[in-house]
Amino acid sequence: MDFGGSYDVRPAQAADLPLLADIEGAADQMFASVFGDLDWDPPQDGAERAAEPGFLLVAGDPAIGFAHVLYLDGSAHLQQLAVHPEAMSQGVGTALVEAACRTAHGEGHRKISLTTFADVPWNAPFYARRGFAEVAAPAPYQQRLRAEEQANGYDRHGIRVVMSRPLEPLASPLAPSS
Repeated sequence: MDFGGSYDVRPAQAADLPLLADIEGAADQMFASVFGDLDWDPPQDGAERAAEPGFLLVAGDPAIGFAHVLYLDGSAHLQQLAVHPEAMSQGVGTALVEAACRTAHGEGHRKISLTTFADVPWNAPFYARRGFAEVAAPAPYQQRLRAEEQANGYDRHGIRVVMSRPLEPLASPLAPSS
């Protein structure tokens, strides 16, 4: 795969959609190094993702990573973040997370949530460094997502947590103090 293009984050276009399952599949192989054989569902088709309520962002042209945010019960939820392994550790995942947060905030959301593995370094610790914190009392839609994950057997690979990040605008460091 050629990663010579731009890594700018942008809304996904029709030409990006066929690339998403391959990006997610390649990124999922990182989990095989931790969990062994992966027995979860194959990656979702990009067109299916685009048809769901929410938004889909990609990094790069051609796409090398994506963020899929769903709107569930009026809330923003980062359903999937995937970066092709050959483009990892270059700030692509962080750029996608920050763009997803800005987009969700711009569409009126005050927080964004996700579910992730607690002990995988590129999961909960990655998100914690980006302002996400574990949710003590998950909302009903988060409970439904966790129940689906449990039914799909994700918990046999490790502890899963619900995390959330507030999206209120941060005060500018140059703003006058009161």
